[in-house]
Amino acid sequence: MNALDATIWASLPMPALLIDGEDLIIDINPAAEQFLNVSARGLKDAPIFDRLAIDAPLDEAFRRVRTDLAALFINTAEVSTGASPPVSCNIQVAPLLGIPGHVIVTLEPRRIADRMGRALSVKSAAKSAIGMAEMLAHEIKNPLAGIAGAAQLLSMNLTNGDLELTDLIVAETRRINALVDQVSQFGNLRPPERKVVNVHDLLDRARKSAAVGYAAHMTFIEEYDPSLPPTYVDGDQILQVFLNLLKNAAEAAGKGGGTIRLRTFYDMSLRLRRQDGSGAPLPLQVEIVDDGPGLPPEIAAEAFEPFVSGRENGTGLGLALVSKIISDHDGWVTVDSVPGHTVFRISLPLAPKQTEQT
Repeated sequence: MNALDATIWASLPMPALLIDGEDLIIDINPAAEQFLNVSARGLKDAPIFDRLAIDAPLDEAFRRVRTDLAALFINTAEVSTGASPPVSCNIQVAPLLGIPGHVIVTLEPRRIADRMGRALSVKSAAKSAIGMAEMLAHEIKNPLAGIAGAAQLLSMNLTNGDLELTDLIVAETRRINALVDQVSQFGNLRPPERKVVNVHDLLDRARKSAAVGYAAHMTFIEEYDPSLPPTYVDGDQILQVFLNLLKNAAEAAGKGGGTIRLRTFYDMSLRLRRQDGSGAPLPLQVEIVDDGPGLPPEIAAEAFEPFVSGRENGTGLGLALVSKIISDHDGWVTVDSVPGHTVFRISLPLAPKQTEQT
């Protein structure tokens, strides 16, 4: 492998394996080392079927690719080394042109692929919904003020029974007015003012603030990676993200309380493709995990869309704001939720080296 080929091989963002004509592993790229949690040296010259558990007829796929000299796709196969839980992947097997019998196998974890595809469409829908809401906000507030004023005037000459109705009108107009203010605040969020930030400092500030307020009934567990390098974000905005997620977890738990686990770690497997086609690594991972009832199944796929809420009288803007802030920072946010285990995972970029030194 010449220098250019080696550079391309090392730069591939998805896990890839080179297999010879005897189904032995010749090499794996760095992304595959991260994904499989094993070194290239540890797999070199090993039979692929001895070292990887793949729930698909891969031997037949190899035969067809070697015979037809054409790529073959396998959708949704479980892949594991046996040392970790299996991960659902899309698999592509392609012939290595010029070297008979050799094939290249690439793996695309489906969770990441599915989430990114869904989130891109959600992001577009969110922009449209918020844009429309902003246009309507001013026009809504004026008649609301008139309705509330009229109800207050009526209440001066009413008995107790009718007063309850006018009080209800005033209360509901104030609630709608507050929602309109939230929509306006969402749309007017300033661009991030980025600085070098230790994400653990932000998590500690969020935890302390939540623990003396809405999350006083919750137990916090910290699992921080002390070697985590700094990120490059607007500290106030990312702090708001953490506070929103902690509030969601505390409210979901109810008065009985529960546990919130704050976890950080480093993972190079996720890269976010920019609009210009370049890939941006997002290796800094923050997870906020709670043991509450989880998101209602009917809204789980649209959790980050504006005005989608699983709580009665919820505005549905909290998670939409989280998604917008993280997107503005070129990051990524996802959620996995089942009863008793909800994980919000935030992926952030590294601080550029030149900023770390200033």
